[in-house]
Amino acid sequence: MTKTFDVILRSGAIVNQDGEGVADIGVSGGRIAAIGGLGQADAGEVIDCRGLHILPGVIDTQVHFREPGLTHKEDLETGSRSAVMGGVTAVFEMPNTNPLTVTAETFTAKMKAAHHRMHCDFAFFIGGTRENVRELPELERAPGCAGVKVFVGSSTGALLVEDDDSLRKIFNVIRRRAAFHAEDEYRLNERKNLRVENDPRSHPLWRDETAALLATQRLVTLARETGKRIHVLHISTREEIEYLRDHKDVASCEATPHHLTMAAPECYERLGTLAQMNPPVRDAAHRSGIWKGIEQGIIDVLGSDHAPHTLEEKQKTYPASPSGMTGVQTLVPLMLDHVSSGRLSLARFVDLTSAGPARLFNIACKGRIAAGFDADFTVVDLKRTETITNKWVASRAGWTPYDGLEVTGWPVGTFVRGRRVMWQGELIAASTGEPVRFLETLTPGS
Repeated sequence: MTKTFDVILRSGAIVNQDGEGVADIGVSGGRIAAIGGLGQADAGEVIDCRGLHILPGVIDTQVHFREPGLTHKEDLETGSRSAVMGGVTAVFEMPNTNPLTVTAETFTAKMKAAHHRMHCDFAFFIGGTRENVRELPELERAPGCAGVKVFVGSSTGALLVEDDDSLRKIFNVIRRRAAFHAEDEYRLNERKNLRVENDPRSHPLWRDETAALLATQRLVTLARETGKRIHVLHISTREEIEYLRDHKDVASCEATPHHLTMAAPECYERLGTLAQMNPPVRDAAHRSGIWKGIEQGIIDVLGSDHAPHTLEEKQKTYPASPSGMTGVQTLVPLMLDHVSSGRLSLARFVDLTSAGPARLFNIACKGRIAAGFDADFTVVDLKRTETITNKWVASRAGWTPYDGLEVTGWPVGTFVRGRRVMWQGELIAASTGEPVRFLETLTPGS
């Protein structure tokens, strides 16, 4: 009897936990139904993937889509459109919105606003504050919640918990791995006078490597004291890599494409405030240190830290200019270019962007190409050379710091639960984004 599927992806090079090999993938009901030689099978749609690589869907575990309150920069629809145009199938969005995502009401409102309006699947972090400590155990277990996010140093938005006593109270009540923006607020305040008017090169002097390391060390100490797990976002220093190497039992960590690609002072001299991020892009020695963290397996995941602002806002005179840049759409092509140059293996890229997030955050049925898993695929052409441009960027912000950069390796298709959402640079399906499911938030019947 002939097998019938909804979709067959034919003859692509599948990159997965068991290596790389050419095979067909059959999809039924939004899930992977079969992998192998499906030449005798029928399907409603057959997609020729010869010469292309099929990766497990890329999961970007740190984006800021600015809704509610800051939608002139971005919203859930435009941000997720940018994601799928760049090959990203799921995102974890951050709580520093207006109002802040720190209550059941604000979290529920964001979930409702995202459902079948976002083009990719989604999860939202709940912000940890002094005021919502008692509610965090319930909030972090809400379906669609990626966990608790805490800002130890002030960045963009009003979330800040800088002292150990308040942090300890949060650690004491949470059960899931919590994510942290790790810059020491006390040191940042002490060094504000080092900012130089109209000179963004002073940004990493103000927010120096010691501020990052101090905060990371404090968080590890608290994690050990309370028996909890932490995730340190956007590692920017070689010192943090060296320190976290000896604390992997309690601490995971993330690297970003901009910290792996840019270096000071060149990026500030060329891009000015467009290169301004928190924590800052630092010199080439720190960039090399983060790459060592990739090579040694210390870095667990990649996140874009997509943090859009309008060009008008970014072009304010430093330090009045806000920190942040677009990134969700350029994550895949930038990192594939590093694959092309030999800096990164394709298998390690897959581990950092799909298997790693699934392992770290206990995601249900994503992160692998396996029967029974969601049919999320990032289809790429490793030989295709393209130039990243502002015009290509689908974010409402409409710009990228990589405008004019030629890369080798390009996302040509995005599949979300079996639906071909993007193909060859065109958005071709209506938005049907659903919440990411986590093993720690499954409810009866889910």
